[in-house]
Amino acid sequence: MSDELRTTILELARRRGPDKTICPSEAARAVGGERWRDLMDDARDIARDLARNGDVEISQKGTVLDPDGPWRGPIRIRAT
Repeated sequence: MSDELRTTILELARRRGPDKTICPSEAARAVGGERWRDLMDDARDIARDLARNGDVEISQKGTVLDPDGPWRGPIRIRAT
């Protein structure tokens, strides 16, 4: 499931392009269907890993977040 989430996050973010963002819930919904909420923590963790690798940026209210920093609340994911 993790590989599918990772692939979906990257595909969705790349499809939107570097000027737009996705919500981790979009990937969770695409992979998990009705049980998407169960995947939200995994989607956020995978987004952190992708940001550490430089594949995406994670932002909150327009500010890019440190993937290793202590953040919570709604985030957005952008392809780099």
